Amino acid sequence: MQAPLVYPTPESYLSAPRKAVALFGMSGLGKTRIASLLRDRGSWFHYSIDYRIGTRYMGEHIADNFKAEAMKVPFLAELLRTDSIYVASNITFDNLAPLSTYVGKPGDPAKGGIAFEEYMRRQDQHRQAEISATLDTTAFIDRAERLYGYTNFVCDSSGSICEVVDPWDAEDPVMTELAANMAIVWIKGSDAHTAELVRRFDRAPKPMYYQPEFLAKAWDAYREETGEAHDRVDPDAFVRWTYARALAHRAPRYAAIADRWGLTVTAEEIWAVGTPDDFIDLVAAKLAEH
Repeated sequence: MQAPLVYPTPESYLSAPRKAVALFGMSGLGKTRIASLLRDRGSWFHYSIDYRIGTRYMGEHIADNFKAEAMKVPFLAELLRTDSIYVASNITFDNLAPLSTYVGKPGDPAKGGIAFEEYMRRQDQHRQAEISATLDTTAFIDRAERLYGYTNFVCDSSGSICEVVDPWDAEDPVMTELAANMAIVWIKGSDAHTAELVRRFDRAPKPMYYQPEFLAKAWDAYREETGEAHDRVDPDAFVRWTYARALAHRAPRYAAIADRWGLTVTAEEIWAVGTPDDFIDLVAAKLAEH
């Protein structure tokens, strides 16, 4: 059953003195491009969930991980002990590498992997951080206007939002909070986009957040298929193997979120957006179809 939309008609959206939109979908389909376009050319406040996770909620974990590595170097260890240097994360909207590096990949430590138990602990930290960062969105809508004078607001959600909510629960606390304050817009990719995302990931595999049940099954299935021990798994090979399965796992979850709480636009429609007005018109058109 469809939940009430914060903008029930195109007219209510177009005439709203303050527009707030949340974009969700797989990473690589255009969420950040659109959010950046709205920020740079349309005076929208750009709220990045991943940036909030990496700064407000996991910044200390990330910095401590850097320090732990630095302490392995005697020269740096002494400087850290005497507070002669400091180590900090320089995470930005466009460079989330500090967060990805901390989340890590499980497997052979000689290949950059971490123990699976530690990996799962960091995954749980990410889950809690993502829920908190997403629930912060409402406060930031008001904060953006009160402090900075932004009347329009775009939430650039994490690709893993579908992993931390229950898309089939009409009372999911995260989604009901978002939907009560924003238009929820799913950027839906085609089979061709999925194939391209897999190719892109294969070239540069990166850590991601997954549901613990999905991840545990993937870990067991991969090791059964390869016959590798916990500490001999190639970290990059495992995350590549998992990624394609994750796309199939996430697709129905994204669709269920859109069906209950939001609107659907295609990646092709998003990539055709060249101006903030184009985006506003696209959302209005989807409301008209709703």
